[in-house]
Amino acid sequence: MHRRSFIKSGSLLAAAQFIGMTGLSALQALEKHLSPSDRMPVLFIGHGNPMNAITDNSFHRKWQELGKTLPHPQAILTISAHWITEGSTRVTTNIKQKTIHDFGGFPKALFDQQYNTPGAPELAEETKKLITVTNVKGDDSWGLDHGTWSVLLPMYPAADIPVFQLSLDYNKPTTYHYELGKQLSKLRDKGVLIIGSGNLVHNLYEIDWNDTGKQYDWAKEFDSKMTEWIDKGDHESVLNYQKLLGKTATMAHPTYDHLLPLFYILGLQQKSEQVTYFNDQFDMGSVSMRSLQIA
Repeated sequence: MHRRSFIKSGSLLAAAQFIGMTGLSALQALEKHLSPSDRMPVLFIGHGNPMNAITDNSFHRKWQELGKTLPHPQAILTISAHWITEGSTRVTTNIKQKTIHDFGGFPKALFDQQYNTPGAPELAEETKKLITVTNVKGDDSWGLDHGTWSVLLPMYPAADIPVFQLSLDYNKPTTYHYELGKQLSKLRDKGVLIIGSGNLVHNLYEIDWNDTGKQYDWAKEFDSKMTEWIDKGDHESVLNYQKLLGKTATMAHPTYDHLLPLFYILGLQQKSEQVTYFNDQFDMGSVSMRSLQIA
């Protein structure tokens, strides 16, 4: 798989101590430390340039707004385009998360950012049990990559909400990711905010580095067609985007890691739920920042 050159490839925290107690399972401990919750919305966020984490622009300001207006989560599960695993799906089991600066060539101010939240090992265990389409493995070697922390830093700057990540098994078909997403549904009723972080269009080879306002026809077509299918609830066409859009799809995603998180979020959509969009514009010509909320 070819990757971009700039990528180098406490309530819940208190609950962790109960996991090893005799006669009390991880799930029982979890129930004791999560309050009942109305169903949480789900988000697909176009994260784009890592500098959006610290730049006062429209994307950053919208993320700040979301943090103030969304129901306050008890925990956050992210599916980031930047945690790729091949041959397995993994979930972070860290008690405390570390900040991963998985990029190069950016100012020191970006590398100075730290977003070391509590982890959610007990929620990770429950997630493993909820998913039956595959055997999810625990992983304490990862942390929070920039697909996660670059958007959460503006949303929840206190970094006090437990966060855990689910990896992307890159070689699986689109339907695998969609069906896996469906199986995360119960987490929404336990106060868990689920975020897919990628981009609806993501072609770094065609970036307009001078940001002249250039608009590529293939980028606009892909963004428009995917939005049309999402609006219609036509998830089948979204999942078959490569077959239906051909070269346009290849141009929009030379590699499709940044699109995979979308399939999880669409898998979580219930029949009665509506889709709303935000940050629906292009950045540097070939990166769609279009994001969506399902509630």
